[in-house]
Amino acid sequence: MKFIDEARIEVVAGNGGNGCVSFRREKFIPFGGPDGGDGGRGGSVVVEADSNLNTLIDFRYQRLFRARNGEQGRGSDCFGAGAEDTLLRVPVGTVIRDEDTGEVVADLTKSGERVVVARGGQGGMGNLRFKSSTNRAPRQSTPGEPGEQHRLHLELKVLADVGLLGMPNAGKSTLITAVSNARPKIADYPFTTLHPQLGVVRAGEGRSFVIADIPGLIEGAAEGAGLGHQFLRHLQRTRVLLHLVDIAPFDPDVDPVKEARAIVAELKKYDADLAAKPRWLILNKIDMVPIDERGERIASIKRRLRHKGPVYAISALAREGLDQLINDLYTAVQRANPDLVPTTTPDPRFTADDD
Repeated sequence: MKFIDEARIEVVAGNGGNGCVSFRREKFIPFGGPDGGDGGRGGSVVVEADSNLNTLIDFRYQRLFRARNGEQGRGSDCFGAGAEDTLLRVPVGTVIRDEDTGEVVADLTKSGERVVVARGGQGGMGNLRFKSSTNRAPRQSTPGEPGEQHRLHLELKVLADVGLLGMPNAGKSTLITAVSNARPKIADYPFTTLHPQLGVVRAGEGRSFVIADIPGLIEGAAEGAGLGHQFLRHLQRTRVLLHLVDIAPFDPDVDPVKEARAIVAELKKYDADLAAKPRWLILNKIDMVPIDERGERIASIKRRLRHKGPVYAISALAREGLDQLINDLYTAVQRANPDLVPTTTPDPRFTADDD
């Protein structure tokens, strides 16, 4: 299925039904009094996070979602029926913004979490409501309230514990294939990965975490160059970043240190909080370096980068050094805050449906 991580939709809640003006008409009861019922409540539009979904593609084909109106009030004390709510299901990790104001409506990070994005109008009052000791035959009623209408921007941020980043062909797809159940396309040309890939990594019995392969970054990605800029948002959910560096590039003129510095610069340009996340340096493709040269090359890269976090030398293709990396990652993920903190602050005007 094609991966879609953004969509723009319009939601329209139902109008409330109008109140009714009616009087009781029965034989031998000349003054039956008012019996006009209230109108029904209009249906609301509710969005629910569903862990079975992983794309927003359905919202590319249908952009307008409208709830039904409430029924009109009727005579004989009959109140109009309220309309059912319209339920929209989105993947867990979806951020909903108001397209006109830019304010965050909700950040759905748990399966089953709901938010009312357009509230249905209240039904109008029938003339039965206006009966009093001084007004025995009221002829007034109120119309139903209109439902809310909003234009929304849906943005999916992948939920993963560990995120992979690096230049194209750094070996991210090979690594996620080697350590998890993900099977991304792998080839020897740039931009093989065209959308995020998620995989579950088993670190032992009952021990696992989720890893995400993000399309490769290039210099200028934060300004829109290449493919990776479209998916940097997905790294905002992760707890640990694995920065893969190809220490044996095919082109001898390519400097791994310069490429690594370019990645860090792009992270800082895009989001300072993202750049501040724990970042582990993964020196990949050591199997492509002669054994007698490995130590010197690894030491040289460490010295030039001055990286303060953990550094691992691995070969994703030959599966060298992966067991230690997986165990250490699991420990780091467990030490991180176990509760996923939303990356945005929801608008307090939008609350879960209490009806």
